[in-house]
Amino acid sequence: MSTSGTRGALLVAGTTSDAGKSVVTAGICRWLVRQGVSVAPFKAQNMSNNSMVTADGAEIGRAQVMQAAAARVEPEAAMNPVLLKPGGDDASQVVVMGRPVADVTALSYRPMKAALLEQVLASLADLRSRFDVVVCEGAGSPTEINLRADDIANMGLATAADLPVLVVGDIDRGGVFPALYGTVALMPPADQRLVAGFLVNKFRGDVRLLRPGLVELERLTGRPTFGVLPWLPGAAVDVEDSLDVPVASSGGSPHGEDVLRVSVARLPRLSNFTDLDALAAEPGVLVRYATRPEELGDADLVVLPGTRATVADLGWLRESGLAEAVARHAAGGRPVLGICGGHQMLARTITDEVESRAGTVAGLGLLPGDVRFAREKTLGRPTGTALGEVVHGYEIHHGVVAVDDEAEPFLDGARSGSVFGTTWHGALENDGFRRAFLTEVAAVADRRFVAAPDTDFAAVREQRLDRLGDLIAEHADTDALWRLIEGGAPAGLPLLPPGSAAR
Repeated sequence: MSTSGTRGALLVAGTTSDAGKSVVTAGICRWLVRQGVSVAPFKAQNMSNNSMVTADGAEIGRAQVMQAAAARVEPEAAMNPVLLKPGGDDASQVVVMGRPVADVTALSYRPMKAALLEQVLASLADLRSRFDVVVCEGAGSPTEINLRADDIANMGLATAADLPVLVVGDIDRGGVFPALYGTVALMPPADQRLVAGFLVNKFRGDVRLLRPGLVELERLTGRPTFGVLPWLPGAAVDVEDSLDVPVASSGGSPHGEDVLRVSVARLPRLSNFTDLDALAAEPGVLVRYATRPEELGDADLVVLPGTRATVADLGWLRESGLAEAVARHAAGGRPVLGICGGHQMLARTITDEVESRAGTVAGLGLLPGDVRFAREKTLGRPTGTALGEVVHGYEIHHGVVAVDDEAEPFLDGARSGSVFGTTWHGALENDGFRRAFLTEVAAVADRRFVAAPDTDFAAVREQRLDRLGDLIAEHADTDALWRLIEGGAPAGLPLLPPGSAAR
């Protein structure tokens, strides 16, 4: 492999959302960095409520943080210059270079995109000046023909920056061949010329059965398939979309005599659900997502997670019957944990003239405190102690919880008996604190659960990223992939109808 002083780049697009773009981008980053290449991930525009705060206080998509870890570099705002955080059916907060700048609807956002494209291209140019390779991830499909005119995340980016494009298709969904062909065929000529080939993802079975189709696809499109990636259970790391959250997950057999059952309220506008990944990695901890009251019945710990719409999701919690079930759970002396928006729900009152503009509404009243929403968003990387352990976390919120002076402190929040609340995300990723917290929960819940003494969540994540690197190294044509990164899309690629007729 030769870097030859050039600054390579590639756009990983997908036939659909959840085709595997994030995983493939992370895998390519890990494969490249193993070769001694300095590499950075990039996603021009990300729509996700799963975000994190960088060391310099910028908010970016959690997937880009994961991809930066795959590349073994510190995440930064330039890796995700535009983040859209949905807060309702037709409303999103726009975060630019890590700072919120506006609340928009789908239609009111479109006039902003020309100026945002300038910021996106400046961020990409900055990364390309500092890294050997930048691996860009697209958003959704690159052939949204109703949105192409002002696209900044897919082919609009590719044509503006002259990026070669690799299209990933999810064969597990079915219909991968028409999806790959159609993705290219519906593009105008300028876009088609940059699509250099395909990658088939999530294949189960004998690849020999697929080869005739791959040969025919190349004959029809003039573009090769760069690899067939097998189905890899648990490949998703720090997923962007709450639709990808598993119904249940567990770290395996218990270390002690009992399992510990954790039920998480599956809020409609769930955010930062990766807070629960560390619990799910623990042996003997079963994490389940609940939408009905009866699903909390046998829980040892109930978690109210983060949300992008605290008041609206609190309303849903009440309408679904889950609020009453949580109250019964706490009244029985069993543990409840609220994180960020979930912490706000546990308070006595919530005064919100910023997010929902609902004024003052009653909270669940399980913690001694009150919430007031501030116009300025709090972004930080706090450090503290709890249960005798040092804890590092991050916070992203408008709602400020003021707890009573006599309340027992807990990570800038409060504890009242078996009810815990904190604004901090990521606290459970701290191994010592997580073990201490699970031990406390087991004692309160009267479970003979013993936290495993050797679960290293950072190592678990690193192993997952290595598996993604192995996926590329073992199942993709890496020589051809490198030629694409270094040399760009080959000249003379065929133009497919009907896009070939467009002008």
